[in-house]
Amino acid sequence: MADTFDILRDDSTPAAANTIHNSSLTVRDPRGVAPATESNPAPPYRVLLTCDFFEPGFRAGGPVRSVAQLLDTVSPAIEVTMVTRDRDLGSTEPYPGLSGRWAHRGPARIYYLDPGRVRQWYAMLRTLRSSKFDLLYVNSLWAMSSILPILAAQIRIVQVDRILLAPRGELAASALGVKSRKKRLFLRVWRPILRRLKVRWHATNPHEAQLIRDVFPWARIETRRNEVSLPSEPIPPAEIGDPPRLVFIGRISPIKNLAKVVEALALVTQPVVFDVYGPIEDRSYWAECQLLAQRLPASVTFSYRGELAPRAVRSTFARYDMFAFPTQGENFGHVIAESLSASCPVICSDETPWSPVLRAGGGAVLTDATVATLAHQIDQFAQRSREQRLAARRAAGQAYRSWRAETDGPNILDRIRLTVAER
Repeated sequence: MADTFDILRDDSTPAAANTIHNSSLTVRDPRGVAPATESNPAPPYRVLLTCDFFEPGFRAGGPVRSVAQLLDTVSPAIEVTMVTRDRDLGSTEPYPGLSGRWAHRGPARIYYLDPGRVRQWYAMLRTLRSSKFDLLYVNSLWAMSSILPILAAQIRIVQVDRILLAPRGELAASALGVKSRKKRLFLRVWRPILRRLKVRWHATNPHEAQLIRDVFPWARIETRRNEVSLPSEPIPPAEIGDPPRLVFIGRISPIKNLAKVVEALALVTQPVVFDVYGPIEDRSYWAECQLLAQRLPASVTFSYRGELAPRAVRSTFARYDMFAFPTQGENFGHVIAESLSASCPVICSDETPWSPVLRAGGGAVLTDATVATLAHQIDQFAQRSREQRLAARRAAGQAYRSWRAETDGPNILDRIRLTVAER
């Protein structure tokens, strides 16, 4: 894909729609989609895909990049129509020139919806009702962008043959513990609806598949890891000077556990630089992190560096010796892949599918993710010589190279299409 997100204006597109980074998107009217050609006479497998947030936004993290890569890797046999919000996570402003409009990313068409505008709902539904979809693929268990399409499919407002649901880590114990009472009450109503509709589930690893079975014992599950657009080769490591440099890149929210890193740094005896990058999703949690940072010893240099555009993440990781990420749970952990792809080892909890790769890649996996344990690991890291830190970075790059070389196979949408075709 190209390095820029090109929004090409037609006569009705506001002039504010200009170049935004990430990949190629063109604003168009969906009625201009070309019909099947003689070289491809078979009807396409039509997929209606929904997710809360998408490019040009990036604050929602890994799921945005995973869905983007999914669109970029589907076979020509699949025709994707996607609906997403017209603004980024936490933003009150819509993307310039996209609200209430259809756009194209390659062959996929995308509608950017402002949920508060009734006329946009009407325009979107008018287009969706003109098609019959083979698959509805929703990317959340709880979001309204999943609940409403599933209900629309149940009452035949939208014609859908099958439903595939990706919970995106929402069934992990740490995620279920947030607003747990509301979620339990909701599941009493939602569980029988999903069973009646014979919903299939997309798990990104065997652990997530088991989490789905724990809540939905009857579930039919397709296990397929998330798509990544990362290169096959890591960024070659370069020696970094003293003091050792530690980094956190991610959404600033309780589930990512930044506060635990700051608490641990207060117990570290060695000099260390710690830089934080990421959108502030939870303001009260960030205030807690700042208060903890005020208590750090003079030997720890703490800085908040703001948000990072996706294209800058790997090059940023390449400037650090270690990524501290004691997350409370990841169904995949795209940012971990990005760190390893920049030859940056990771200190991580064991609540991700990455543990074997991280252990082989110069990092550490915390089976006992207490503040004291994390502080001990950071202290050990900070005591390494430059040569030892460089060796760990080389190990991270090699671990990434081995992981990336695994055979991918068809992505989840093609897998569902092929499974149906075999019957």
